[in-house]
Amino acid sequence: MKKLLIFLLAVNTGYAQQPKRKLVWEEQFNGKSLNEKDWNFELGDGCPNCGWGNNERQLYTKENHKLVDGKLVITAKKVGDTYSSTRITTQGKRQFQYGRIEARAKVPVGQGIWPAFWMLGANIGTAGWPKCGEIDILEYIGREPDMVYTTLHTQDTHGEHASSKKTKIDAVEDGFHLYATEWDAEKIRFYVDDQLVYTYQPEPKTEGNWPFNQPFYILINCAIGGNFGGPAVDDSIFPQQYIIDYVKVYQ
Repeated sequence: MKKLLIFLLAVNTGYAQQPKRKLVWEEQFNGKSLNEKDWNFELGDGCPNCGWGNNERQLYTKENHKLVDGKLVITAKKVGDTYSSTRITTQGKRQFQYGRIEARAKVPVGQGIWPAFWMLGANIGTAGWPKCGEIDILEYIGREPDMVYTTLHTQDTHGEHASSKKTKIDAVEDGFHLYATEWDAEKIRFYVDDQLVYTYQPEPKTEGNWPFNQPFYILINCAIGGNFGGPAVDDSIFPQQYIIDYVKVYQ
């Protein structure tokens, strides 16, 4: 009886120590079209400012996505000489500072494909990139099967020198997986299917290595080719679908 009591106390204490989170926003992708009170479409090739350049090949359109059975389906395709896809953001509409941000998603496959679920600092318009900061919760590139990238870009470390972790997840291409970050004033942790894969906690924190003390907004897109996703693209893979079941934010 004494052993049982000790066990129950330990269990109760363990549960008491778990963080209590409140769901503050979710996108279930119900209905017939995206709610543009929450989402923006970013269109074209990012020029003349080439805001998402990276030598990517796609044009972003509104036509390369649809909502099906409560899921967002982004279709990356090639018609003639033109590659196309969709990119959406919550900039200026849904922005968050700290918490758990997660998405349940199924990645497309094939050489040249580059889906992502990520965040940018809301001050990008004034600070610019990379000073605004970037949190890449999920990046997958088709030329590296079974690998998931989780990455942070800052003024001190960005681009090819970003703070990044590549994690092998067997058969990550099969079915849906949960991709999440848990972000607070001290550190940023990344998870795949609730498995901790990377922690970023610089000390001391400076303007150059910690722009993560401000609101960020969410982006979802599927790029084609580019410095990271390519450069080679296997045209035989198209069309490919990047499917997002939901996005949730807890604080």
